[in-house]
Amino acid sequence: MFYIIALLIVIFDQLTKAIVLSNFTPPAVLPVFPFFNLVLVMNKGVSFSMFSSDAEWMPWVLTGVGSSITIGIAYWLYIEKNILIKTALALILGGAIGNIIDRIRFGAVVDFLDFHAFGYHWPSFNIADTMICIGVAIIIIQAIFSKEK
Repeated sequence: MFYIIALLIVIFDQLTKAIVLSNFTPPAVLPVFPFFNLVLVMNKGVSFSMFSSDAEWMPWVLTGVGSSITIGIAYWLYIEKNILIKTALALILGGAIGNIIDRIRFGAVVDFLDFHAFGYHWPSFNIADTMICIGVAIIIIQAIFSKEK
C-alpha cells in the first residue's frame, strides 16, 4: 500500500510538471494570487538551488546521490513497522523518485510553485519537494513526541 502511495505521488508530480512544461516558456510568470505565481524554473542544484552548477557531470552526481538515498528510504519503508513513519517514508520516496526522473530527463528539476510576500520570494519548488518536506516533518515530529525509545 505504501509503495502505491509513493507511485501516486510520482504520477501526480510528473503530471503537474508536464502541464507546466507544455504551457510555460521561461521566464514566464503567471500571477494566481497576490502571494502566489506559477513559474517555470529548471533547478540544476538541490534544495533552494544549492550546489547549482553548469558542469555537465553535476546532474549525474546529484542523480547518483539522490538514487542512493532513495534506495535507503525504500529499504527503510520495507522494514519499518510504524504506520505513521511508513506514510512519511512513502511521501519522501515518491517525491525523491519524481525529482530523480527530472534529473535524468532534463538534467535539472522542474520547479513551478512560487510563493512570495512583501517583495520576498520563497525559492520555487514542486509537488515532489512538498511531499518530501511533509514526510520529513512527520518523521521529526514523531521523533520529538513519540514515547517509543
